[in-house]
Amino acid sequence: MTTQPDWQAFEQAHVWHPYASMLDPAPVYAVKSAEGVRLTFEDGRRVIDGMASWWCAIHGYNVPELNAAIGQQLGSMAHVMFGGLTHAPAALLAERLLGIAPPGMQHVFFADSGSVSVEVAIKMALQYWQAQGRSGKSRLLTIRHGYHGDTFGAMAVCDPVSGMHHLFADQLPQHFFADAPSAASDEAWDEQQIASFRSLIEAHHNEIAAVILEPIVQGAGGMRFYAPEFLRQVRRLCDACNVLLIVDEIATGFGRTGTMFACEQAQVTPDIMCVGKALTGGYMTLAAVLCTAAVCEGIHADGSGVLMHGPTFMANPLACAVALASLDLLLATPWQQRVAKIEQQLQLELAPCRESTRVADVRVKGAIGVIEMREPMDMGRVQEALIARGVWLRPFGRLLYTMPPFVISEADLRQLTSAMCSVAQ
Repeated sequence: MTTQPDWQAFEQAHVWHPYASMLDPAPVYAVKSAEGVRLTFEDGRRVIDGMASWWCAIHGYNVPELNAAIGQQLGSMAHVMFGGLTHAPAALLAERLLGIAPPGMQHVFFADSGSVSVEVAIKMALQYWQAQGRSGKSRLLTIRHGYHGDTFGAMAVCDPVSGMHHLFADQLPQHFFADAPSAASDEAWDEQQIASFRSLIEAHHNEIAAVILEPIVQGAGGMRFYAPEFLRQVRRLCDACNVLLIVDEIATGFGRTGTMFACEQAQVTPDIMCVGKALTGGYMTLAAVLCTAAVCEGIHADGSGVLMHGPTFMANPLACAVALASLDLLLATPWQQRVAKIEQQLQLELAPCRESTRVADVRVKGAIGVIEMREPMDMGRVQEALIARGVWLRPFGRLLYTMPPFVISEADLRQLTSAMCSVAQ
């Protein structure tokens, strides 16, 4: 298979894509290369990537600093098992993560992916209570419209009605789901926003090991934004009811919402925090679970203290090295100003879409811009229309949205927003 038609024909016949049919596959576009914020297709077309490869390529593509980090690490070792061994990239990355994390985070567990980090976080919470002799605290509380991944523990805390995993509903553990807040800002806050959550946690706190939610922004469950006050009150209720708080910052971490981590906007420190996606700048798959000293000590309270998880590629040196370089690059750049500028431009240029009768809502948070349609879109038709306008987006359901690389120029972002408005109106 040396020619383009050969490998593409084979791929179409044999290779699955995310959330796709193998027998009746939707169109896919072959990428030859990526540079800056642009993808070059095999047929020569070039498009601006408004998705940052599912939100992780915050520095764009083919980044010299990240290329160099990979090359340097490759010269010493690509991988070594983390069981009984360790290496500098893991230690240095953990130090950097704890240095930028919310105050109180003290320990790091490296995982393979975002979904796996959620599994580890859930295990931490369950083992914590088992070590306290409280094995009855074995269920989780979350809010509707959430998305936490595709593995079984993660699927069980995704929205069971509007989420993507209803096919497995009978096989999943049963947890508690509170109403998600509808107020998008503290100015729109009222106490009714927390009523459903408060009722569930107060009634079932003896069964609940932890609350898990995406802070401030709910991603794949609907691209919804909610008031920081909700998260503040969740933290207070967790403390009052003796329940751990897990925040899933996989999509929101590393500056996407305007702060390094979204929970900072509520001045909240979780007990356990999951990070991933942008951690390596889109170069390698890697995630991490951070926790407080209290959680770590609690897991050890019964004298065993062995956290029962250990991926083969845990703390892969290549991934750790490029993640460290990505964080250093982020911290060395004016990322806050870049995200603020993207937010301002998205607000200005997407606003006219509100006038369309086809549009239900337009919302912007940090480097996230969302047009919510009144009816589901024909994704294939919309993607073709966007590509014809020189941009790559991946709409789903009624949502047309962008989460571009932070390095996108004003002109390229304008091309993105113009294309979005054209297909939405």
